[in-house]
Amino acid sequence: MSKFWSSIVHKLTPYVPGEQPKLDNLVKLNTNENPYGPSPKVIEALKAEAADSLRLYPDPNSDALKAAISQTHGAYGIASNQVFVGNGSDEVLAHVFQALLKHDLPLLFPDISYSFYPVYCGLYEISYETIPLNEQFEIQVDDYIERYNTKKCGGIIFPNPNAPTGIPLALAEIERLLKASTESVVVVDEAYVDFGTESAVSLINTYPNLLVTHTLSKARSLAGLRVGYALGNADLIQALTRVKDSFNSYPVDRFASAGAIASMQDMTYFNETCAKVIKTRDVLVRDLKTLGFKILPSGANFIFAKHATQNGEELTAKLRKKNIIVRHFKKPVRIADYLRITIGTDEQSVALISALNEIL
Repeated sequence: MSKFWSSIVHKLTPYVPGEQPKLDNLVKLNTNENPYGPSPKVIEALKAEAADSLRLYPDPNSDALKAAISQTHGAYGIASNQVFVGNGSDEVLAHVFQALLKHDLPLLFPDISYSFYPVYCGLYEISYETIPLNEQFEIQVDDYIERYNTKKCGGIIFPNPNAPTGIPLALAEIERLLKASTESVVVVDEAYVDFGTESAVSLINTYPNLLVTHTLSKARSLAGLRVGYALGNADLIQALTRVKDSFNSYPVDRFASAGAIASMQDMTYFNETCAKVIKTRDVLVRDLKTLGFKILPSGANFIFAKHATQNGEELTAKLRKKNIIVRHFKKPVRIADYLRITIGTDEQSVALISALNEIL
C-alpha cells in the first residue's frame, strides 16, 4: 500500500488468472487454451506483417477485421457496424461494463460464473446482485425474469456455456429472457460457444437489447495474440466505440489484426480443430467416469469434474506433483471439490488418466 494510491485502488480485489508456470514436460490443463496451434494461414499472415509498415499506427477502426468478422457471421446478417473489436475479450467486456452496464439499478449475473465480473463491478463502482445457480449448477432463466419483474435491473450478463461449470443454456431460454427484459441490456459471453453450444448471434437482429461477446483465444488458438469482439445492435456498438476512443484509439495492433483476419477466413481449420477437441472431451468424460468422477455436462473446451471421495484441493496438488496442472477454485464452497480440466490432446488426456489411476 502507498499513500499515493487513489481511494478506489484500496477497494479492489483483482482478478487472478490461471497460472502460467515455466516448467518443462508439463501437462498444462488449467487455462482453457487450445491444444492445437493456430491455422497455418495465421502464421503466414504474421510473417507478412513483419514489414516496414510497423512504423505506422494500425487502423483505429479495424475496418478490415470487422469486415472479416461480419463475413464469418454473414448467415445472421451481421453488418460491419454491428461489430466491435478489442485487445482480447476481457478488454471488450471491460468496455461493456462501463458503456452499457453501469446504471443506478444493479447488474445481475450468476453466483458461480466468470470471476472477472465482480472485479469489473468493483473497478467501475457498479452495484450488482448474483442469482444462484440451481442444485444442478444450471442457470435458471425464471429466476432472472422474476427478479426483473419485481425490481428491474441495470443489465444481465452471463457466459454461455457458463464458466467454470461448462453447462450451456439453450437458445430458446436466452430468447425467453430477452423477451422478458426488454428494458435491460443482456450480454451473452460466448468465449466457449464453438465447442458444442448454440450461439445467440442469430437473435441479434431481432432483439436490440442483446450483445454477444466472442474471443479468438479459445477455438481459434490465438490466446497469445489478444483479440476479442462484440456483436450487437449498432447503437450498442457505438457506445462501446465511444468508451474505447476515450481510452485507447489503437487497441488492436497490426499483427493481431492480420492474424485474426487470417483465422476468421480459414473456417476449414477452425471446424477441424473444434471437432478434435469435442471428440477428445467425450472420451475423457467416459474415462473419468470409470474412475469415480461426477462430471457436469459441458459445451466448452473444458469439463468440471468432482471425485466421489477425493478432496478437490488435495487432488489438484497430487496431480501437480506429477507435472499435471488443472484449475481449482476454493470459492464458492459448493464447488470447492471440483476440478476444471481443460481439454488437451489425446496424449495429454492419456497422461491425466494414467496419473489419476496412480493417485486413486
